[in-house]
Amino acid sequence: MDSNNAHHVASSYIMAAALLLLIVFTITTAAANDGGGALGASYIFGDSLVDAGNNNFLQTLSKANIKPNGIDFKPSGGKPTGRYTNGRTIGDIIGEELGQKHYAMPFLDPNTTGEVILYGVNYASGGGGIMNATGQIFVNRLSMDIQIDYFNITRKQIDKLLGASKAREHIMKKSIFSITIGSNDFLNNYLLPVLSIGARVSETPDAFVDDLIRHLRSQLTRLYQLDARKFIIGNVGPIGCIPYQRTINQLKESECVALPNQLALRYNAKLKDLVAELNDNLPGATFVHANVYDLVMELITNYDKYGFTTASKACCGNGGQYAGIIPCGPTSSLCEDRDKHVFWDPYHPSEAANVLIAKQLLQPDHPKYVSPMSLMELRDLGL
Repeated sequence: MDSNNAHHVASSYIMAAALLLLIVFTITTAAANDGGGALGASYIFGDSLVDAGNNNFLQTLSKANIKPNGIDFKPSGGKPTGRYTNGRTIGDIIGEELGQKHYAMPFLDPNTTGEVILYGVNYASGGGGIMNATGQIFVNRLSMDIQIDYFNITRKQIDKLLGASKAREHIMKKSIFSITIGSNDFLNNYLLPVLSIGARVSETPDAFVDDLIRHLRSQLTRLYQLDARKFIIGNVGPIGCIPYQRTINQLKESECVALPNQLALRYNAKLKDLVAELNDNLPGATFVHANVYDLVMELITNYDKYGFTTASKACCGNGGQYAGIIPCGPTSSLCEDRDKHVFWDPYHPSEAANVLIAKQLLQPDHPKYVSPMSLMELRDLGL
């Protein structure tokens, strides 16, 4: 082969390779822009069940940035991040399963800036509640009202990043807003001793629950006005069954404290009505109801069926029969079989429990636990 022919053949190979790279790049870019069935962003509101580290940046008595919290959280190499569990929160797991590219970062983290906010932001705060008075015992925490104030800041930042039109599309079509809140409004407000700051001194249970629903209605409507359209609303779990309540009330392993569970069920019934009301009255919005109460109660009642050895004792804690008095910290007793405990500490589920709860919410055939559609279906709605 002469040099001219060789040069011609080499040039042809180079052009073909360049064309192939261009095609691959075009397909990859189109898939990325399309989302490829992946969740665009997850904006997370709530309490310590989903806090990813906001309380690290507050002067507060409620913190989880101490060992052995986070011992099974792989992205940090097992170092504590401020998550109130041994690994991932339910918000982390749902984001992963929906194809979210990055975990939603805590709003108060200085690194939560620029394009990272387009993948989602976490506003949740240990001790936070629907009512602003909730969690005063911890000194500082972010109430739901403050969390929405912070999302308003994020919303303006997204406008600057994408421009008003694309920002609106990103929020309305490609983002899911999850709200996991209400437990502290009972545990660290209404159920506090009467001589403390609990609302029980002035309100009946029904009046307090009505107050919670009224505030939450206003808060969710405010998020809607900021262009949120896809919502996951979790109800309050069986708070009378957590190791703390079982320990301080010296219950048998199969028993739960009646009053906290009764209050949770009163609230949950009215919350379900609120979700239906908002679906009817806020055009273009979809509110999905997550029945956390029944999901967790199923795990507690039939724990052995799911591979757990206990649903009463905290894996990490101290004090009493169920290690339920002192929160998880360096001096706590720590179980070795962390995936065999429903509860990580006196208050919060283990990562193993969070995984099971999240996966039930993602399945399309569990209307008892998630309605009117699964979280997978919510993600794909309107795309």
